[in-house]
Amino acid sequence: MALEPIFRVAGIRAIEAANGTVPLMERAGLAAATHARELLADRAPRALILAGPGNNGGDAFVVARLLKSWFFEVAVAFCSEVARQPRDAAFAAKAWAEAGGKTLGSWPDHDDWGLIVDGLFGIGLARAVEGIAAQWIERANVSSARILALDIPSGLNAETGVAYSPAILADATSTFIALKPGLLTADGLDHCGEIRVDRLGLDFSTQSAGRRLDWKSLALALPASLLRLQSNVHKGTFGTLGIVGGNDGLVGAAILAARAAVHLGVGKVWVGLAASERPAVDWVQPELMLRAAPDVLSSKPDALIIGPGLGTDAKARALLTQAISQSCPIVVDADALNLISADATLSSAVAARTAPTVITPHPTEAARLAGSNTATIQSDRMEAAGNLAARLNASVVLKGAGSVIAHPDGSWAINASGNVALASGGTGDVLAGMLGALLAQGVPGTQALEIAVCLHGAAADALVADGVGPVGVTASELLPVARRLLNAVRGDTPR
Repeated sequence: MALEPIFRVAGIRAIEAANGTVPLMERAGLAAATHARELLADRAPRALILAGPGNNGGDAFVVARLLKSWFFEVAVAFCSEVARQPRDAAFAAKAWAEAGGKTLGSWPDHDDWGLIVDGLFGIGLARAVEGIAAQWIERANVSSARILALDIPSGLNAETGVAYSPAILADATSTFIALKPGLLTADGLDHCGEIRVDRLGLDFSTQSAGRRLDWKSLALALPASLLRLQSNVHKGTFGTLGIVGGNDGLVGAAILAARAAVHLGVGKVWVGLAASERPAVDWVQPELMLRAAPDVLSSKPDALIIGPGLGTDAKARALLTQAISQSCPIVVDADALNLISADATLSSAVAARTAPTVITPHPTEAARLAGSNTATIQSDRMEAAGNLAARLNASVVLKGAGSVIAHPDGSWAINASGNVALASGGTGDVLAGMLGALLAQGVPGTQALEIAVCLHGAAADALVADGVGPVGVTASELLPVARRLLNAVRGDTPR
């Protein structure tokens, strides 16, 4: 099972241009009409089609014509003029009229629709919807009908996932050719409902595409080191991870990352605490080896995490400087990111590293790194993650709804696992620990980041599916579930 490709808007336009002789609108209309028929199966057999001025409106006219031919009651509300439509859309509107369909310039007098089909605006929208179309969006959102969006909910930016006001709140989205970033990140998760992709019969290269990460697909290609298929091994086979952090009052963050690492199979974990008074043992996880932070850095672990609970004092900066100089893969997290954002020398040192570097900012940390603000980062998460990856020569996960992953070579992905249960303290420390564990076991940095992010989200999904959460899920509860999911893959793998 391959990971679903994601194309940015320019990529979709290029595919459309390369297939100019293919009846894409008819194919899109058929795919969406079939989806609409399924959504109407247990509803009143009446559909209101909202058609806009562009090709998205043309798709809507095709849907209307097909539903009518299948004996549904169909009304079309059109907020433009046929003469102003693109050629294919105008042809679709004409075909609707020739089939006996009527087109209204206003919302019908009644609201007893089983389904509303949103064909107002498509992937080209880059501003707020105004006028009568905005009124229709607001009215559709408060109706009792199900809503099916064509390609993307009107009012949602296909490139960024930013929802302008108003924007359709769809129960389902029938999207065409491929996924778009805006469906999967930022506000997209709250506006699209169930997403169905129809490639419209096209065979196109995915070389320039991103990937949608889902655990079921990703688990099919896990590296051999995580599957434990060899018997002649020892703890050294699975690496040693060093974790440096846990300054005064912040010891818990480093301990939590270390516990997560143990649960993902790393051979040994050294926890280097920066606190002036540090515990001698973690009685919950006595397998951890607690040491002074400088001792861990001088012991040359196979991979290193720097930052959980590190603080930002002079001692923390000195530890970070030493960590960056290590020749092993490192995860730069939490306070380490804040130190880098405030110090050009540290930032340059990170960019100059030749070993794999992975950074894990949430939007505010990303804003500090970019010299920007959180709102700007969230306004284009794809752009923000890509810029950080290029500037810091690091693989980046910009955390949040639809976490965006970007690598220095320009490749990227959006994670589709996870839910609001992860919006609690400590879950970022768990992610860092999981990621460090994979790096210490020899998983390449780009692959380790994608596996860790997706597994982290999948563990939260499994908890909610089991009735634990989403309210009140703690970071520690993710650990045994992530371990169970990873071992389930091993159990399904032939030896």
